[in-house]
Amino acid sequence: MPARILIVNGPNLNMLGSREPEIYGKETLADIEAKCKEHAAQLGLEMDFMQSNVEGELVTAIQRAAKDHQGLLINAGAYTHTSIAIMDALLLLKIPVIEVHLSNIFKREAFRHESFISKAAKGVICGFGSGSYILALDGVAALIKSKE
Repeated sequence: MPARILIVNGPNLNMLGSREPEIYGKETLADIEAKCKEHAAQLGLEMDFMQSNVEGELVTAIQRAAKDHQGLLINAGAYTHTSIAIMDALLLLKIPVIEVHLSNIFKREAFRHESFISKAAKGVICGFGSGSYILALDGVAALIKSKE
């Protein structure tokens, strides 16, 4: 049975493609989902993909991931820098978590340099546009395989 991965996307990521394309690129979230689905299949992974602008919905999805998923990727958007609730939900997981960002958050405003998500993540991949998700899928697949 293939491992199942959950990819969680936070606020404003539903606006990709039109939101600050000079920072986030012109791809939509649907484009990124399609790329991830294709790459996950190549890795032998099943994948679920979700986005919400609501912090509580993200927390609930993370909590549910503990039952049905063997790995989790998260681009929490602005909640990366503000949400202790999301961090706490991630800390409950016994599966590998990788934090993902389209832009290099360390080259941006100082408030973006602090991440609550990193405290619960095995690793962070940022700055490669949609490629950050692909690299994170490779990473989570390797972590899952190393546990087998």
